Amino acid sequence: MIDIQNQQDNRGIKIKNTGITKFHLPFLISNGENTQQVAAEIKFTVSLAENLRGTHMSRLAEILTDWSARKIKISDVEKILIDALDKLSTDFASITIAFKFFVKKFSPISKKTSLNVIDCEFFGELARGERINFILGLSVPFTSLCPCSKEISDFGAHNQRSICRVKLNFADFDKIDAINIENFVHLIEMQGSAEIFPLLKREDEKFVTENAYKNAKFVEDILRDVVITLRRVENLKAFAVECENFESIHNHNAFASHNEIFSC
Repeated sequence: MIDIQNQQDNRGIKIKNTGITKFHLPFLISNGENTQQVAAEIKFTVSLAENLRGTHMSRLAEILTDWSARKIKISDVEKILIDALDKLSTDFASITIAFKFFVKKFSPISKKTSLNVIDCEFFGELARGERINFILGLSVPFTSLCPCSKEISDFGAHNQRSICRVKLNFADFDKIDAINIENFVHLIEMQGSAEIFPLLKREDEKFVTENAYKNAKFVEDILRDVVITLRRVENLKAFAVECENFESIHNHNAFASHNEIFSC
């Protein structure tokens, strides 16, 4: 059969990224002792030489389908990209694997067990002959309570659910499997006014409500505390942070962001 993709193209444009998006597959994510079956949404692309009309997108789907049958550690992201470089005869590949990751939580007083859902993302890009550029993305929810509302009110204060989105870029990929997603989630959620729990009994709700009241923070306070925390993390070379409060007495949200690159 005629290979239309391999027809010559004379427009002289090398394409940086071409491939498939919104490709859904089950993946078995292994993170330390925690292995979870997740439903992943994937974007998988490669570069295309200027003289070729199109890439073989079915090969990208084949690579992903093969990997969906295995346990995947973070370091395997590089192996997936190497497969793309080899099987599509290209010099650059990129992948984003987005999924829901469940973190075990214990209610603060009753100690009831539940699972908190975290939006997680593995991003990797690899040029032939180089090491992977890998970024871990996390979206971590918590509670925030407004210091101004607490100060000016005779009783009570307005609070809201908040979320912190981080993108973490690591210096040494050889140590990447030492990353523990649950530990990062815990570090981040502790910077809010109070943690969020999927399951609370009445004694837990009292504790969380009062704890938030004692720990009032603006969105800027939360952002700065997250930044200070991430500066202490070993093997990070860069990070980006966004904090957003879904305001309970306004029809807009409060937002703050920051990013840093560490000097070598």
